[in-house]
Amino acid sequence: MMQKKICLVGAFATGKTSLVTRFVHSIFSEKYYTTVGVKIDKKSINIHKDTLNLIIWDLYGEDEFQKVRMSYLRGSSGYVLVVDGTRKNTLEKAFELQKKVEETLGKIPFILVLNKWDMTNEWEIEDTEIEAVIQRGWTAIKTSAKSGQGVEEIFQNLANRIITNKC
Repeated sequence: MMQKKICLVGAFATGKTSLVTRFVHSIFSEKYYTTVGVKIDKKSINIHKDTLNLIIWDLYGEDEFQKVRMSYLRGSSGYVLVVDGTRKNTLEKAFELQKKVEETLGKIPFILVLNKWDMTNEWEIEDTEIEAVIQRGWTAIKTSAKSGQGVEEIFQNLANRIITNKC
């Protein structure tokens, strides 16, 4: 069995913890919990007829007062950039974080997650902005931790990229 570390990074309150909880435990809570430092979970998935043990590091959200410790990223095989679609500024923060992560780890597989798709009436990110991200060669997945939409796809897609070494 292979084991791979992946990290979730993004601005504060984008839904990183909710996405991990939905993926690992198949539950969603309306309660907001601030992640202090890092929360580590694991889940085994099947990919290419193999079992892959994902060690998922849910890093606390970055804001102007609190910077993600890049040392938490060391040893990662891939990462998930989480954006809150109801807050456009979280997309800009994701661009900044992607540069920082790449400077720290080099090019490794990642997925951009556009979370809170269940709240489309409050959505601030335009389709043209999503298309521009895809034109960069990034994989972008619309998700809802609340409904579960796209959550499994994030981790399956990232695991596949890690195994096939596609950045």
